[in-house]
Amino acid sequence: MTAHQMTTANHLGLPERRIGPLTVGLQGLGCLGLSEFYGPVTEHDAVTVIRRALDLGVTLLDTADVYGHGDNERLVGRAVAGYRDRAVIATKFGVVRPGPGVGTGIRADPAYVRESCDASLRRLGVDHIDLFQLTRADRTIPIEETAGALADLIEAGKIRAYGLCEVSPETLRRAHAVAPVAALQSEWSLWSRDVERGALAVCRELGITVIAYAPLGRGFLTGTVRSVEQLGTEDFRRIGLPRFEPENLAGNLPLADRLIVLARRLGFTSAQLSLAWLHHQGPDVIPIPGTGRLGHLTENAVAARLLLGPAELEAIAAAVPADQVHGDRWNPASTAYLNG
Repeated sequence: MTAHQMTTANHLGLPERRIGPLTVGLQGLGCLGLSEFYGPVTEHDAVTVIRRALDLGVTLLDTADVYGHGDNERLVGRAVAGYRDRAVIATKFGVVRPGPGVGTGIRADPAYVRESCDASLRRLGVDHIDLFQLTRADRTIPIEETAGALADLIEAGKIRAYGLCEVSPETLRRAHAVAPVAALQSEWSLWSRDVERGALAVCRELGITVIAYAPLGRGFLTGTVRSVEQLGTEDFRRIGLPRFEPENLAGNLPLADRLIVLARRLGFTSAQLSLAWLHHQGPDVIPIPGTGRLGHLTENAVAARLLLGPAELEAIAAAVPADQVHGDRWNPASTAYLNG
C-alpha cells in the first residue's frame, strides 16, 4: 500500500467545501481548547494559531458562547480583526452554563435564540455570524420554533446560515422543513461512528454538510495519551469522558498502537491518517481538529491533501474497529442530551 501526498497545504491551494451558502477550507479549526478544558494556552499563542490557520486555508473557526464563559468568542473576535474577509465564523448557542462544568441544561426558545445571537455578535465584535449552531436540541421546545427564529435571524442579516448539533434524523427533517439546515455538527472519528447510523444518510438526502468535531478522538488517535496521569487534574478528558478512565484507556491503547504502526508504514502520522480517513468519507464532511500548537496545526492541514486508495482506507478503519472501543463517548449526564 502507498499513500500519496499532494503539495503542502497553503492559503491558495487548500481544497474547499460548501456549507449552505458558505465556502470554507475542507478542514476547520475547533477553538474550544484555546480557552479551556485541555490545558493552558496563552492568548498570544492562541491568536497566532488562528491567524496561521487562516494563512493555511483553514478558514472555518468553530467556537461557542459558553467556551471559556464567552472568552473564546472574544478571543476569536480579536484574532480575526483585520482578517475577517478570510474567516468563516461558526459559533454555537443553547447550553445554559452558569458556573463550572459543561452546563446545566439546554434552552432554544425563540427569545433565547435572538438573545444569544446578539450576545455572540457583541463578544465576537462582528456584524454577522456566518454559521450559528444549536449545541443540543431543547426537548421542551418544538424544533420548528427554534428553526423559525433562526430563519428570522438569516432574514435580518445577523447570521448567514444555521446548523444543529448532535440531533436525531427526525429533528433534522423537521427543522429543514421550516428553513434549510446548512450543517450538522457531530462527533465523528475512527472511534466515534454514531453519525453513520442514521443522521449521515439524512444529511446526504437533504444536502446538509457534516462538521466532524473531535476528529482525533480528543487526542487519543494521535497516540500521545498513554495514561490518565498524563492529563492535568482539571483536564476535561480525565473528569468527564469514560473512554479515558484508566481501565477503558488501557483497553483502547491497542487501537491507537495499530493505527500508529500503519501510519508509519505509509509515511505519515496517526493524526494525519485519522483526518485523511474522514476527508475521504465524502465531499460533504469537514473535520475541525483543535490545537494550540503551530506544529500540530500544520501537520493536521497537510492531512487535507492526502490521497488514499480503497485498500488504505479499509486498513485504517480495520485498525480502529468501532465495536472494539472501550467506554462511552460521553458520561451519562451528557449522553442524555445526544440525539435530541
